Amino acid sequence: MSPELDELYQEVILDHSRRPRNFGELADATVRVHGDNPVCGDEIHLAVKLGVDGGLEDIKFSGHGCAISQASASLMTMKLKGRSRAEIVTMLQAFHALVTEEAAEAPKALGDLRLMQGVRKFPQRVKCAMLAWRAVEQALRQTVGEVTVSTETDLMA
Repeated sequence: MSPELDELYQEVILDHSRRPRNFGELADATVRVHGDNPVCGDEIHLAVKLGVDGGLEDIKFSGHGCAISQASASLMTMKLKGRSRAEIVTMLQAFHALVTEEAAEAPKALGDLRLMQGVRKFPQRVKCAMLAWRAVEQALRQTVGEVTVSTETDLMA
């Protein structure tokens, strides 16, 4: 990344980690997923309200962790709210490629999430960035109830 992109990356991460969007409780959630990264201690509690068509009507999160995990969750919730199941799966795959594959082109559909590509320079931080995404992936599989997911579980298979 260029020095300008590095600076913007840092600003966005800090802004979303200090003032996360969609942070809090969602009383009428269809699915609740507790996600944890046992390697570094990041935790997320994701609450999702699925529509009758399976789309994501609303999403909120709470928890604690490093700036990367909190910023990723904040950016993710902004991007996924109101999206169809198919759109979410496509974005999940694109985000995973963005933070893990050097040759991955950042799709414009990811918007500000494209700035997270800097995470791939720090392999130990990829799990931090993916925690919320693993939780939403599990929420789509679960469709109702509560469940726990870990960064040590391979859901992308």
